[in-house]
Amino acid sequence: MDHSKIPLPHGDDPKPHSDSLIERAAERFDFARYIAGGKPGADKPLPPRREPVRKAANAAPKPVEPAHAPVVNTPETAFEPAPTPVRVERGRDTAAPDPRISTPLDTNGGEGDGMKSGEPVAKAMSPAIFNGDHHAIDRDRLRETGLIVPEGSVTALLEEFRIVKRQLLVQASELRRQKAGSRAQRILISSPHPGEGKTYCATNLALSIAAEKEGDVLLVDADFAKPSVLSALGLPGGPGLMDALMDDKADVADFVLGTDIPGLWVLPAGDTTTNDSEFLSSARTEKVLERLTQGAPGRMVIFDSPPVLAASPAAELAKYVGQAVVIVRADSTGQGALEDTVSLLSSCPNIQLLLNAAQFSPSGRSFGTYYGYRE
Repeated sequence: MDHSKIPLPHGDDPKPHSDSLIERAAERFDFARYIAGGKPGADKPLPPRREPVRKAANAAPKPVEPAHAPVVNTPETAFEPAPTPVRVERGRDTAAPDPRISTPLDTNGGEGDGMKSGEPVAKAMSPAIFNGDHHAIDRDRLRETGLIVPEGSVTALLEEFRIVKRQLLVQASELRRQKAGSRAQRILISSPHPGEGKTYCATNLALSIAAEKEGDVLLVDADFAKPSVLSALGLPGGPGLMDALMDDKADVADFVLGTDIPGLWVLPAGDTTTNDSEFLSSARTEKVLERLTQGAPGRMVIFDSPPVLAASPAAELAKYVGQAVVIVRADSTGQGALEDTVSLLSSCPNIQLLLNAAQFSPSGRSFGTYYGYRE
């Protein structure tokens, strides 16, 4: 075979090139601009040496240039990453504060909630502090009327209301977790008809909650037509909830009565009116009730309302509470009346029944006997 017919890169000249294969390829494909210095003797400047750069943490990845894009020898710069925002919960230090971020302060010099420094705190935001006169509660009167006696011995009645109290407080905690707001702190006590023991149960429940080591309780007499809480505790009359609803300038906290029982406060029903249901349905009711627990997240408010089937205020109050307890008197409250009561209180998300005046226990439980007391 005649190999001389094979074409050579430079025509028919069989004279070997003096250049190397790399130099010849560079000459043909114009690699000279990518090779440092090009061919020997070329006067192209040597590109600056690229020093390795440590990649900054959290820095955005450098975009990849297309293969056909020209190479630009620019020094690579490492940028300081932007500070990552840190969520800080009050009472829990999750990270050191950034000195570049300023924290808004209130007029007291503490952390604020977006309030500018020097801005006066609104009067409505001040905690509800009850400064009313403290009245002594007659313990003998409590004992005679069958109510819980503070500092007294453990009785079956005390144990029963401890169980009821604990269930209601657990439900209140669940409502707080569900972001129910101040409604989680309000409990309505009512019954279908008069004489079924709603005031008796409301007062005992308040006395039981007052014994809690954290927080306090406010017992509100909301039976405007026939108030009975003050007489049950032996407290004097005076302005109360209805007066605060009728007077836009009144502060309901000024009407709260103190007692010598630690943790127990009482709000009278106040002035009587034939428009109690209309006042309760007004926009002011929410503001007045908010005031009762303002700045006191550990306070529970117990409302002794009128009987549901006898007066309309109970259904109105049910709109503002997180729980409602319907007192069912054994061998007295009918099923039809109970169903109507639950229907009228349906605006409350949690309705529970409490059996009162039962002469037997279906489970055979006898509370209080462990402490040497038996009824």
